[in-house]
Amino acid sequence: MTAEDADGPDHTAAHNDLSGIVNGPVVQAGTIHGGITFRVDAPPPVGANVRPDEIPPLTVRLINRSEGLARLDGWLAPDTDDDNGGDEDDRASVGFAALHGPPGVGKTALVSRWSERGRKRFPDGQIYVDFANLRGGTAGADVSEAARCCLRSLGIDDAYIPATFAERIQRLRSRSAGRRLLVFLDNVSQPGQAAALLPKGKGSFLVVAGGSGVGELAADGAKLMAVEPLDRDSALEVLADRCGAERVAADPASAERLVELCDGLPVALHVVAARLAAKPRLTLAALAAELTDEPRRLAGMSLGKERSVAAAFDLAYRELDPEPARLYRLMGWHPGATFDAGVAAAAADLDPGRTADALDALTRASLLEEAPDGRFRFHDLVRLHAGERATEEDGPAERTALVRRVTLHYLALAALADRAVRRDRLRIAELDQWLSDVHDPFVGPGAPRPVDWLESEHRNILGVLRAAAREETLHTEVWQLAEAFTVLFFHHRHLGDWRESLELGAAAAAEAMVPAAEARLRSLLSRPLMDLGEYEAARRELDAAEACAEVSDHLVVRASVQEFSGRYWDRTDPVRAMEAYRKAIDLNTAASEGRGAAIASYFLGCAQDAAKAHREALHTLRGAHDDLVAREDLRMAARAQVAIGIAHGHLKETDAAVRALSEAIQILHKRKATHYEAQALVALADIQESSQGDPRQVRDHLERALEIYEAGGSPLAEELRKRLTGGEPAAE
Repeated sequence: MTAEDADGPDHTAAHNDLSGIVNGPVVQAGTIHGGITFRVDAPPPVGANVRPDEIPPLTVRLINRSEGLARLDGWLAPDTDDDNGGDEDDRASVGFAALHGPPGVGKTALVSRWSERGRKRFPDGQIYVDFANLRGGTAGADVSEAARCCLRSLGIDDAYIPATFAERIQRLRSRSAGRRLLVFLDNVSQPGQAAALLPKGKGSFLVVAGGSGVGELAADGAKLMAVEPLDRDSALEVLADRCGAERVAADPASAERLVELCDGLPVALHVVAARLAAKPRLTLAALAAELTDEPRRLAGMSLGKERSVAAAFDLAYRELDPEPARLYRLMGWHPGATFDAGVAAAAADLDPGRTADALDALTRASLLEEAPDGRFRFHDLVRLHAGERATEEDGPAERTALVRRVTLHYLALAALADRAVRRDRLRIAELDQWLSDVHDPFVGPGAPRPVDWLESEHRNILGVLRAAAREETLHTEVWQLAEAFTVLFFHHRHLGDWRESLELGAAAAAEAMVPAAEARLRSLLSRPLMDLGEYEAARRELDAAEACAEVSDHLVVRASVQEFSGRYWDRTDPVRAMEAYRKAIDLNTAASEGRGAAIASYFLGCAQDAAKAHREALHTLRGAHDDLVAREDLRMAARAQVAIGIAHGHLKETDAAVRALSEAIQILHKRKATHYEAQALVALADIQESSQGDPRQVRDHLERALEIYEAGGSPLAEELRKRLTGGEPAAE
């Protein structure tokens, strides 16, 4: 924990005027996203009794997949709770299936229908992870993030999700034991470790869907199913269901030709049917003739086997008016997996009304899917086609312009979200003047919580960072977005994503030759690296950060780097840690940065206490506490008071320890800082127990801490549960 993540939202803190002036965006921010409605997902619930319901519903009727549904039924584990006696069933206690087939064949629809039909089979919930949203990071990061998603879906608070993949898998097995779950991993392209996500509860089921590569999961025990394109009769039924049985019956030969040209892929059939439904005078014969000629015109496109299917998309595309057609092309280049109306408006530089009309046209043409949360997404084949059209018709300059517009859009919103969480955080980017004319969606009645919005959009923001980092003209925007984006990761520990965003930002700051920004981002990078156990890499980043900070001569940046270094040395060398914290205090004091000095003093006091200099620690911690109270930073002041209580406990000054901890617990409870409240409750129980205090009070404190840990899914809950049942006296 550093000054940057030492506290939660604080809308009353003073503005920080200490950041250095650097080159910022040179467009009017108000033209980026003003007036657009922002969509925010509700944060997932936490607690032991959470029952996820995440598999997307069907939006069209599923036709003739009875054989696939029956095979999945047959692979279910026996529906019995009898583990002893009787004949043993040869099937595993947990089902595991891998579905493979070409894009657009309907794998997701098949599993969605099966999940709807079998809700009673999985009373503890259904989890959905779309790997298409996780791609782009380092090797192995996707499945580790998928494990995090599963744990979050099972009600574990982000604060208690382990950092490493191995720890996450262990926690997933523990959390899923005794539960009957369906887990659906969709769009898996590298299935190597997918089997590790098998839930442990008897009667549970893991379904993996992807391309032919998922076949390797057979070695891990998966039952394989090839999802084939629809046969002629089933494809005709889809066509009739979407555009009218009468039209199909009136010209069956042309209908059969359309089905043949669509290769039996539902995604192509839906596009063809949407065009027929939109144009009542268009005959099946005329459309079939157009579709027959189209692949020759598309010969130069790189859609591979799907070129004939792309013909259906191209015919629908050519029917669009110019504005929806341009939006279609540009969003094919959009670096995120999903987007809302605000992103689309920024990408195309359109006003909200015209953007809404264009999105509506694309949705009616079945070229775009709208999710229940108001976001939009392309099917993978459609996105590929849209990008091909953009490459042919718009060129690389327009792609760079789109990436810049979208980057600025997210930079504005991320910067506003960052400021809404804590205004007096250290920042290098000087964006206040740029943001002064921008509508702030995080203020006012009904405004979304900024961290919730960042969580909803974080994979899209990371995709934008990756795309912008490839542009030679966007180095400044990249490091500024990475700096603002990092506020999310103080609250939600997406360690792989945090690491990647900071690496991109630090490299961009180096290219932009802004040493203060590079120092800032490299010192921040030490945090996820340490949480991932990569201590040598963290040390290298801190050394580089210190060198950059010295070059910048930015006092607060130099202080921040020293504070991060102190946190590094806390592990192994308390003397060096205390030295670093003292340097941070001196530099913050010289820069008149009182809050930074107070927080560095808090960490210094904790280090002194750990080094058994308890009396000296008390003096330091009291000064930090008083400074934080004076700044109305009550949550951080309460944490300092917890440390004061612990130091008194080390000195056997029980009354003072109990008094300090009790007062801190009340403040932390009021400010809903439950994680720190639980830590303080356990510390208070320890001190009272060691001093022969009232056992009923000890038990009350431990039970309250257990309640907090259980609600958040902390592994510490089991430790406390054992302690409470291991001879502790029960309350009368």
